[in-house]
Amino acid sequence: MELQGKTALITGSAKGLGKMSALALARMGCDIVINYVTSEQAANKLVEEIQQQSGVRATAICADIAKRDHVDRLAAEAQAWSHNGTIDILINNAGPFIRERRLFTDYDVEDIITLLHGNLLGVMLLDHKLLPQMREHQWGRIIHFGFGHAGEGRAWPQRAVYASAKTGLVSFTKTLAVEEAGNGITVHMVCPGDIRGDNKERSIAEVKDERDDESPRSRPGSGEDIARVITFLCLPQSDYLTGNIVDVTGGFDPIKTSIMPT
Repeated sequence: MELQGKTALITGSAKGLGKMSALALARMGCDIVINYVTSEQAANKLVEEIQQQSGVRATAICADIAKRDHVDRLAAEAQAWSHNGTIDILINNAGPFIRERRLFTDYDVEDIITLLHGNLLGVMLLDHKLLPQMREHQWGRIIHFGFGHAGEGRAWPQRAVYASAKTGLVSFTKTLAVEEAGNGITVHMVCPGDIRGDNKERSIAEVKDERDDESPRSRPGSGEDIARVITFLCLPQSDYLTGNIVDVTGGFDPIKTSIMPT
């Protein structure tokens, strides 16, 4: 229970990787704020599961971080619910993604705006809202989500908008880490590999004997792979680590596998 007394907000956490991160942090003693947009039933079920299994406080707040007024409300409600008015740990997991491959010219303007707001601007605004209280307490952990090899800033054909938002977030992550290091606040980006479907909520033990021919590691990734990295980075003893872009991919390179249409 090394994080007992801390409060964590995990965006997009009713399901998938966000859910696994929430469960892992709860086991470390954190009170948990679940965030969702449409998955109210799943969010409320997760709140009950966290309370019953880990004995910590938990709540769920509906908000879309791609919308500025939602970001403001999410920050205010989460801080008001926290026992000391502070969100100590912020995991920026939420971020819209369009799996269908498209050339940049094929995107609708609204899709471009939503992808940029949900993956970059909304993240920055939420950080901006929660940083003052972290500074006041001289302690904080902020984790952004990227994609494998985002830190290299390479071209990613047919993913132009999403990739631009996330690689912009790489620079912001590194900059914010330097600016806030003296305030006891660490900032990192965790970059999952191609973890799909049910594997997002599975443990390492559940996938270790399965075969994934696209993965250099040979097995598929799991939600636990990501959650373990996040909990380590959030530990009090991890305060000498900041500004890192951490690939958790099993060696998989999503950009290398992309093929431009002919």
